[in-house]
Amino acid sequence: MDAFNALVLSLPTRNSTLRMRLWRALKECGCGVLRDGVYLLPEAGADGALGKLESEIRSHGGFAMTLQVKARSSTQLDELRKLFDRGQEYAALAQKVMEAKDSLARRGARRAQTAIRRLERAFQRLSAIDFFSGEAKSQVAAALAELKASFATLYSGGEPRFSKRALRPIERARFQKRVWATRKAPWVDRLASAWLIKRFIDREAKFVWISRPSECPKKALGFDYDGADFTHVKNLVTFEVLMTSFGLDTDPALVDIGRAVHFLDVGGIPVPDAKGLETMLKGAKEKARSDDALLLEAMRTFDNFYSAYRSQRASS
Repeated sequence: MDAFNALVLSLPTRNSTLRMRLWRALKECGCGVLRDGVYLLPEAGADGALGKLESEIRSHGGFAMTLQVKARSSTQLDELRKLFDRGQEYAALAQKVMEAKDSLARRGARRAQTAIRRLERAFQRLSAIDFFSGEAKSQVAAALAELKASFATLYSGGEPRFSKRALRPIERARFQKRVWATRKAPWVDRLASAWLIKRFIDREAKFVWISRPSECPKKALGFDYDGADFTHVKNLVTFEVLMTSFGLDTDPALVDIGRAVHFLDVGGIPVPDAKGLETMLKGAKEKARSDDALLLEAMRTFDNFYSAYRSQRASS
């Protein structure tokens, strides 16, 4: 999808009604704003919408022209695609889903069901103009599925229901004083996972860094590589898988860290603190002379983030 349709326009200065109607129509179509008066849609998603707007503008005495725009390089294409980034819109919708989930019990069955239907319609509208969908869309879809599962749990009247999560709970007692293995040159997800293991799962854990899965010691527990004991599952990164498997997902501060790790590892819904976390870990990486030293520095970083998140939650 490297071709786009552009609508170039100039509106009559005194027609505020036309201006407002046009603004709403452009928003509903999902247009990207190249600059003031120039709006883009991917050619495959335009469906004649810009042509209709061109005719309406001309009929009211304005200037309008539709053109085809083609990216001449992958860099240009990336820049044009950024105009259609829906990350912030998905983030706002995800927040509403979370709020609905937290309020299910006090809403009652009928009002809760109405809220879920509204959120589903909002998701469908956003999906329709998400021309370059990615991880953010998957995250909101998963959050909606969890919301509906929670609704079924509360209001199913004892009927059988599907499990809310595919991961089975694991007792920490079976995972003490173990050797944990992951790939060399660890980055965000592996560093965060190692911190989580050391601080909350196995305080006497030892870590080995391997170049390939076949190097994993026989009795070691692998994480964050293909075939490992703990690695990505569906839309969850390794940190989230560990957190969920060991019942740590009830800790809001860990959940906050998980959102930042998820965004930095696979993208999706933007997280305000993610850039700061990434910058601090980059600094640790520059400073460290070995993977063990890097983990030691990263441990301090995640300790600080965890303390800050807990403090924020306690004061709110």
